Amino acid sequence: MNIRNIYSFIILLLFPTNICGQNYTSYLTGKTTNISKLTNGGVCLMGGSTENDEAMKWFLTKANGGDVLVLRASGSDGYNDYMYTQLGIEINSVETIVFKNLGASNEEYIHNKIKQAEAIWISGGDQWTYIRYWRGNAISKLINDAIITRKIVIGGTSAGMAIMGKYYFSAKNGTVTSAEALNNPYAANVTIDSTTFIKNSILSNIITDTHFDNPNRKGRLITFMAKSLTDDAFSLRGIACDKYTAVCIENEGIAKVFGNYPNSDDNAWFIQPNCELLNYYPEKCVINSPLNWNYAGEAVKVYQVKGTSTGENNFNLNDWKTGKGGEWKNWFVVDGKFTEVANDEINCGTLSVKDQLNLSNNLKLYPNPISNLLHISCSENILEVEIYNLQGTLQKMLIDNKKTIETSIEDLITGIYIIRIKTKGNEYLRKLIKN
Repeated sequence: MNIRNIYSFIILLLFPTNICGQNYTSYLTGKTTNISKLTNGGVCLMGGSTENDEAMKWFLTKANGGDVLVLRASGSDGYNDYMYTQLGIEINSVETIVFKNLGASNEEYIHNKIKQAEAIWISGGDQWTYIRYWRGNAISKLINDAIITRKIVIGGTSAGMAIMGKYYFSAKNGTVTSAEALNNPYAANVTIDSTTFIKNSILSNIITDTHFDNPNRKGRLITFMAKSLTDDAFSLRGIACDKYTAVCIENEGIAKVFGNYPNSDDNAWFIQPNCELLNYYPEKCVINSPLNWNYAGEAVKVYQVKGTSTGENNFNLNDWKTGKGGEWKNWFVVDGKFTEVANDEINCGTLSVKDQLNLSNNLKLYPNPISNLLHISCSENILEVEIYNLQGTLQKMLIDNKKTIETSIEDLITGIYIIRIKTKGNEYLRKLIKN
């Protein structure tokens, strides 16, 4: 490199390129020429305060020396020098693009930058702004193509973490406290959404929450899960982080927890309905009434993990029961009061996300809600059908050996039931609503 090129390179580092437009502002640090690198996926979830350096190094290493794109809807270039020079990981460039309005989603410049990135980081802020600006248009489609097709690494903090799961608290009507959510799961500001947005396959049945140092978070997250389970029969899980903690998920499904323990009490939580129960749906989750999700203190199982500088403590998202460096707890709610207690580890055959989706595709149950005749079809022969009320009392049982069954439930009273369908190789659990 000659003297002129060296001088130009130094100037570029000291004075990053800044592009201002009507709809966005771009800040570029590093090389201006794009470089293409092979990557192998990964997701980094940060709890919402100062970034954890070791987790960010994990994220940048996954970029494999390529280009990092930071997307945000407020602020400026605070990530550029931090990512490019301060962490000691060699990358080609860091570019921050600040969306000023919805119109930025139509900018070809931004589209091209997403197509070229090996890593995408989503900053904190207001998740409803991200949803309004990106969902259902070219931005979310290009991000998802980058995740699925090019296997980029993606991450985010605070609002950026909040939008990573299949389910997400949209904050469309503002934030909500635990007390508000627990006392009315269907309050106007308990806005849980599952409209397709960011597609991370490892997070396809997960909702996330951040800033878990705040005691006002646990009650609202269990309410988010209870409401989603009530509205959607598919099993839902949660991941939450303290504000200085990060969960970095390898492409193989191992979630490493980074923090500063034992110097600081940094934690991540992995939350799931108790699969040991026949029925894990909330006993009472209705409008204008306190939540009840109890089952004698066994409703929800939680693995709490301390975050360390090396990330050696972890949890396996393939089976949702194998972990290192954590402790098991139970969460439950009685008349809107949240409680957590130490308890034994989960003890059931938890299915992987992939297996759950395969089983879901194998079985069709319709109509639902239903008035009279119930149709059940499966790719395997159905051996047994059991219908229980929410108290766990058996209401109806059928024994058969064929792939399609029709049965009348006219004799059941109006309400919510749990239907268990057994085949030779599998067992299915679904919610059934009787009109």
